[in-house]
Amino acid sequence: MAIIDAKEHVVGRLSSIVAQRALMGERIDIINAEKAVVIGQEEVVVQRWRRRINLTRKGNPERGPKFPKRPDKILKKAITGMLPNKTNRGKKAEKRVRVFIGIPKGLDANKAENIRIAKYNGKEAAISLEELCKKLGAKW
Repeated sequence: MAIIDAKEHVVGRLSSIVAQRALMGERIDIINAEKAVVIGQEEVVVQRWRRRINLTRKGNPERGPKFPKRPDKILKKAITGMLPNKTNRGKKAEKRVRVFIGIPKGLDANKAENIRIAKYNGKEAAISLEELCKKLGAKW
């Protein structure tokens, strides 16, 4: 079982690597999901997510589509979007990935690994998932 610290990792890069490893059969726990980073200018990113969240159906808006506002759910949705979730292999891989806000009591943060390829380099404009979710109105 691998523990990955999402602090200062880019959401898309981290998700693709985690999805590949989950398909190989590895169990993965991701901690500090709220500290992951979405690349893009703050106003543009928030506006794009607001537009997505406000989407409703023509007939019954209660049915969906529904998009998450919490950072752990956003990161999990990004990972599952990169998995072949209509096949049994993809569904099993999805169950092998767990995402947490902060560090839960059962996991040891000292064993957490960082993925060098997915690290945020600080050159582009970016917003953390925590800030994005607070602007979208998430409560956790």
